[in-house]
Amino acid sequence: MDKFWLKSYPKEVPAEVQVDQYQSLVALLEDSFRRFATRKAYACMGKTITYREVDQISQRIAGWLQSKGLAKGARVAIMMPNVLHYPVIMAAVLRAGYTVVNVNPLYTPRELEHQLNDSGAEAIFILENFASTLQQVMSKTGLRHVVVASMGDLHGFLKGSLINFVVRSVKKMVPAFSLPGSVRFNAMLSEAQQASFKPVSISATDVAFLQYTGGTTGVSKGATLQHRNIVANVLQVDAWLAPALKGHENDPQIFVCALPLYHIFALTACSLLGTRIGAMNLLIPNPRDIPGFIKELRQTRVNIFPAVNTLYNGLMNHPDFASLDFSGLKISIGGGMAVQRAVAERWFKMTGCAIIEGYGLSETSPVASCNPPDSTEYTGTIGLPLPNTELAILDDDGNRLPLGHAGEIAIRGPQVMAGYWNRPEETEKVMTPDGFFKTGDVGIMDFRGYTQIVDRKKDMILVSGFNVYPNEIEEVVMQHPGVLECACIGVPDANSGEAVKLFVVKKDPNLTVDQMMDYCKQQFTGYKKPKYIEFRMELPKTNVGKILRRELRDKKA
Repeated sequence: MDKFWLKSYPKEVPAEVQVDQYQSLVALLEDSFRRFATRKAYACMGKTITYREVDQISQRIAGWLQSKGLAKGARVAIMMPNVLHYPVIMAAVLRAGYTVVNVNPLYTPRELEHQLNDSGAEAIFILENFASTLQQVMSKTGLRHVVVASMGDLHGFLKGSLINFVVRSVKKMVPAFSLPGSVRFNAMLSEAQQASFKPVSISATDVAFLQYTGGTTGVSKGATLQHRNIVANVLQVDAWLAPALKGHENDPQIFVCALPLYHIFALTACSLLGTRIGAMNLLIPNPRDIPGFIKELRQTRVNIFPAVNTLYNGLMNHPDFASLDFSGLKISIGGGMAVQRAVAERWFKMTGCAIIEGYGLSETSPVASCNPPDSTEYTGTIGLPLPNTELAILDDDGNRLPLGHAGEIAIRGPQVMAGYWNRPEETEKVMTPDGFFKTGDVGIMDFRGYTQIVDRKKDMILVSGFNVYPNEIEEVVMQHPGVLECACIGVPDANSGEAVKLFVVKKDPNLTVDQMMDYCKQQFTGYKKPKYIEFRMELPKTNVGKILRRELRDKKA
């Protein structure tokens, strides 16, 4: 395949990266533990831990897990927000030769039961705030070992006790639970002193993570991500972003890690990339607490800021945001959902650092393409394929389409998953015979190699035979000064088959439906114009902040 897009690459970025320089993700982690031993690795609620501490604590936990007789490749679940426990447990599970199953802490009992049973998890590390959910399904799972952590663990006795008192008794964030046979995190660490860690031979094709998709296309499925997939993507992203850190390669960088670590975007683009370059990750347990988040940003001069559109937007709409110092900010990465022009331009104006939009999925570890790190203009695209990566635009029969034609985006590269866990028939649906993963997103590639997403196949609205793409409508509506957030869907219509319905969260309380209708009439040709407009106090979102059009549709809004 002709990689014509390489002509558009920044000159410092190579066409190919040596993605097999580490046998496994464990080798990459341990290399960084040695090289950056004295550097700060993670900070959370005023407590920092060094790479040496991550190395030592994770080794102890790995030895404890091995002492429980789990076979190599056993699945171990982690159900936690962004707290200090997460990175050390993740490293421990991998070093012990097991597979990490990342679990959303806000799952309902039904969702948790499905994921634990589908993955075959035998052990789980869970924050006590969510233990009552596990209690409701524990007897229906194959779990044999449960470790319950508290927010104050790893913060020292005095500060840890104070944190736990506030979380449990003042904020009442820990519902009562009973998990007989479980062990407390700090008790496990004490127990672990009697266990010895035995290094395991891990191959590139061993499974590092089962990363469950959001279930937007049906039942939640585990993307099987091997060590080689994750290592490749960390090295690809490192090479892509390197020009933005030119002259600062040896300086410790600080990442803002507000996106949840159980999500593939933060896992790779914050925690693992940060470890690769010896950076510190500032962990934000609850990014929805915007005042608390801004307080953390005021105390730390951050350099790299991965986030989703809604998070950037939410921060900028807080009155205290404008007084923050962003003079050290070198990279802002947008992913998870489309970055809107109004948000991107405002962020650049307020911080002096442009948002470079990237694109990927759980199935691609996740990053497949990104705008160049030296971009200052909003492109409205997902950028160029990363090194070692190919993007193709396919028709419904799997044939490649010419440039400028809309079709399904397909990805081939070392970061593409091995398949869906125990679902060969589902894997077959999304993989082409020549190794491309079909994303379900509709895009158009231009002559430079930049791809614009026009929408997901199923989100497209068909009005009297004309295609309407929600992304386009939302992009334009977001530029109205009275709009805070918006989403649009197709609803049944007797005359046109489907009609466009727009949901709006107001920034200006005086905004009216008539004003919005007039604005849309000016911006859109007839069939694209919303037929219905409804104001909402808020829009349904995933835990990562992605707006759920599906939920708006399902409620027959």
